[in-house]
Amino acid sequence: MEALLTRSPAWLAVVLGLVLVEVVWRLRSGRGYDRRNALTTLGLAAGNIPAALLNGILIGGVFAFAWKIAPFHFPLDDWRTWAAGFVSVEFAYYWFHRASHRVRWLWATHAVHHSPEQMTLLSSLRLGWTNLLSAGWIFYVPLVLAGFAPKLVVLLLALDLRYQFFLHTEAKLRLGPLEWLLNTPSHHRAHHGRNEAYLDCNYGGVVIAFDRMFGTFRPERTDEPVEFGLKEREPEGNPVRLAFREWRLLLREMGQAYGVRHAIRIAFSPPGSIVAPRVSTIEAMS
Repeated sequence: MEALLTRSPAWLAVVLGLVLVEVVWRLRSGRGYDRRNALTTLGLAAGNIPAALLNGILIGGVFAFAWKIAPFHFPLDDWRTWAAGFVSVEFAYYWFHRASHRVRWLWATHAVHHSPEQMTLLSSLRLGWTNLLSAGWIFYVPLVLAGFAPKLVVLLLALDLRYQFFLHTEAKLRLGPLEWLLNTPSHHRAHHGRNEAYLDCNYGGVVIAFDRMFGTFRPERTDEPVEFGLKEREPEGNPVRLAFREWRLLLREMGQAYGVRHAIRIAFSPPGSIVAPRVSTIEAMS
């Protein structure tokens, strides 16, 4: 769904122009530009087109059904609906994004986005193909049931994701006092860090307020340079293998589990946690 929301000819033209500007800036500043990383991202983006279309059809159907049974509909022609909708979508996005880092079933899709070891605008387009399966879209269904039109939810999500495009850069851009409220490139660089100092923080979309409210905000530190990429994972340049790597590892562990309950525990455990199959007392003593 994320990939589908961020595609339009005009927007893609803006993305292409800014990506080219960033390439020139990185090369001239001596930062370099990882072409292999860029090609992997473009491969993932291409594969996301059919996946996004399928997601849009099926998830759109769920949203339409939720809208049909919703007991109340907020009017779209009232500015208060859009104001309340913005806050509600940001709140839902925060918890969706937080769960995507703390639940392995969701992380299996989201890990693709965190795989590049260089923070560039282009890396914002590196998205997984399995959003339908990981079911993070469920976080937005309650908004429709609460009376927010699917059109409003989808549009605000699209604006949220487009805003985040500008956050994926190593350029030292500052917003002054607005950084207390808005998400910034600095905040998002910390979010992408694989250092222990930065793991599991800064989940906000447009605003960083919910991270401050729920204790998940961490600033980028001058004494701790951010290391990008996945912790304890080798770089993977093949888009297909990368799109399904975490699923393969997760399902293998679930297949080795001691029963269904243990398999479910593995699926809903945080990434990186070790949930070894239980053994009987006789096996442990042998």
